[in-house]
Amino acid sequence: MTEKLQKVLARSGYGSRREIEAMIGAGRIRVNGKVAQVGERIDADASVRIDGHEVVIKSESSVVCRVLTYHKPEGELCTRKDPEGRPTVYERLPRMSGARWVAVGRLDVNTSGLLLFTTDGELANRLMHPSQEVEREYAVRIFGEVTDAMINRLKKGVQLEDGVAQFDTIKAAGGGEGMNHWYHVTLKEGRNREVRRLWESQEVQVSRLIRVRYGDIKLESGLPQGGWSELDLEQVNELRAKVGLPPEDKSFIDPRHQESKQRKFAKIRRATSKRKDRLREAQRVNKNKRK
Repeated sequence: MTEKLQKVLARSGYGSRREIEAMIGAGRIRVNGKVAQVGERIDADASVRIDGHEVVIKSESSVVCRVLTYHKPEGELCTRKDPEGRPTVYERLPRMSGARWVAVGRLDVNTSGLLLFTTDGELANRLMHPSQEVEREYAVRIFGEVTDAMINRLKKGVQLEDGVAQFDTIKAAGGGEGMNHWYHVTLKEGRNREVRRLWESQEVQVSRLIRVRYGDIKLESGLPQGGWSELDLEQVNELRAKVGLPPEDKSFIDPRHQESKQRKFAKIRRATSKRKDRLREAQRVNKNKRK
């Protein structure tokens, strides 16, 4: 039985399907000694190399689907490595052997809030794909006067440089001072900087942007910025069912040793504080080296 190369590599934890297709297009992947093609099918005995390094092909039964929620701070990049030494979201995640974390979508450097990571690239692909219509919710602080006419246009659809876009819902959230006002907005796609560009099309400015929900997964109250929390088996399977994937039967979380949220988040805050200190020191060293 053969399967598509990008599906196999996504399942094996080498990236989302989109990331792998980009690697194939760049000629970075070889199958049985030949440069791979997008859509190519392989069998279980195929020899696959990425950037010259042989990769381990995993069967569906051998992959444990893990999912993390991560509270991204402003200033972190959604990339694995930054040539300028700036902090990335991957630096704070737990290390693994034989697998790697795949981000479900991205947040730009000035946006904070909920990011999902998984070891299952197929799950990441489906959660991001527009056909699944997985809803994202953002808390957004707007600087400028917002009128009913603006809100109607944003819900009906406005023309951006990459096509028509719109919010599904817009709700005033109160708070803010002077010309700053908070709103909660939802939409079912994740184009680059889409929330900001939609508001800016109405000649107002986004002064703060926080993703608070992805599908049914919410940014947990008490999870500190820079902290992560792993979903239990029931939560993972609810997420998988939402995008038509079969249930998982294995988990890294032992339900017999579950901690209270208060205790768990206290540990996360301590670990996050120590990591912040290490990152600041690394950034200081990198800055001195560039001088």
